Amino acid sequence: MSDPVILWFRQDLRLADQAALAAAVRDGPVIPVYVLDDHAPRQWKMGGASRWWLHHSLESLDNDLREKGSRLILRQGRSIDQIIQFAEETGARRVHALHHYEPWWRNAEKAIAKKLDLCLHDGALLLPPGAVRTGTGTSYRIYTPFARAVMEHMPPAGPVRAPSRIDGPRHWPQGDSLEQWALLPTKPDWAAAFSQDWTPGEAGARANVAAFLDEVAQYDHARNLPSREGSSRLSPHLHFGEVSPAHVWHRVAEAPGDATTFLKELIWRDYAHNQIWAMPTYGSENARPAFNHLPWRDLREAGGDFSAWKTGRTGYPIVDAGMRQLWATGWMHNRVRMITASFLIKHLLIDWRHGARWFWDTLVDASYANNSVNWQWVAGSGVDANIFSRIMAPLTQSEKFDAAAYIRTWVPELAHLEDDIIHDPDAHDARPPDYPAKCIGHREGRERALAAWRGIKP
Repeated sequence: MSDPVILWFRQDLRLADQAALAAAVRDGPVIPVYVLDDHAPRQWKMGGASRWWLHHSLESLDNDLREKGSRLILRQGRSIDQIIQFAEETGARRVHALHHYEPWWRNAEKAIAKKLDLCLHDGALLLPPGAVRTGTGTSYRIYTPFARAVMEHMPPAGPVRAPSRIDGPRHWPQGDSLEQWALLPTKPDWAAAFSQDWTPGEAGARANVAAFLDEVAQYDHARNLPSREGSSRLSPHLHFGEVSPAHVWHRVAEAPGDATTFLKELIWRDYAHNQIWAMPTYGSENARPAFNHLPWRDLREAGGDFSAWKTGRTGYPIVDAGMRQLWATGWMHNRVRMITASFLIKHLLIDWRHGARWFWDTLVDASYANNSVNWQWVAGSGVDANIFSRIMAPLTQSEKFDAAAYIRTWVPELAHLEDDIIHDPDAHDARPPDYPAKCIGHREGRERALAAWRGIKP
């Protein structure tokens, strides 16, 4: 038997269309390993909701591997230390893994490559960062021309089936048990209802893709309606790599109806990863330096408003519904994500980074690339972003996108109100006593935000 090779899993927890796995199977006996590394990401270690998802996804992956004659070995610590120690224990000298583009993973890859034969493969995105360039050879900063350039390379190569068998070593190394990691919340179990909405793992991901195919034709319109299930809900599966973007592209493109709008959302995911590849500090630094001088409210003054936003007690029903959905399910409708983020940044004048950190901890799809780029898009501080002075009116947005049923689901205090009243109970003198008054008026919040913007506007 030849020397074993290490298959290093990270945000690619699948067996199908997994180029690193396919290469490892060709090389020799495969030892799949996942390292829970809270050291390399530092302040960006996984939040609570992501840890809930990770527990169930790893459990599913191990079951899938065992069906192929293999198993998943779990280790905890610094990736560089654990992978090198693993190699010493097993005699492996080669490591196969998919490329990942978060700054901590890029640093870990460089460190491991100095010690072992690290073979990195593509597959986390439609195209690797830098694969498309402007006419002058630089990276794209603006989404629209980036999307056009990516489209010229689509469709991606067809997805590859999982291997029928994965041979392992004669002697399996020791690993942790999943329970030792205590990834699931217990006191209290705030994720108790998550399993009603989600089935983590490769099988769950493929089932979600299949279920979405009947909705593709309505996606362009339905994705903006919080009261309808118009979103694909594939974001956590894509983030954890339980399904490849190539698989999603091909299945959706073959579905009845025009899939262009959804396929561009997959390209936006690539765009976000290109931005963090070019600017690794996108999650903590304004991409536009002028925003370093915007007079955000200090949380010592604005702490009460920030707490009201986090707990869904702002007095704005659409905002409160979104924040409560986030806490209860680990996810929020995309249109409502924009509304809630805009409200925090502009109505409350609280630094986007505080909101991004809250989403990081509470979203099951908390992607460093998407979360950072999307928050900076709303704030206006990103390379390609909405203008700060364009301030979403949450009450108007709620009515325009027919969010009445959505509000009834997540803000039961208002469930008895009619559709024409529920978006703004205060305006109709219909606010029940157990629902808070608006923490700030729309006009007042808008004028304060514009005044702050005028102070830094070039």
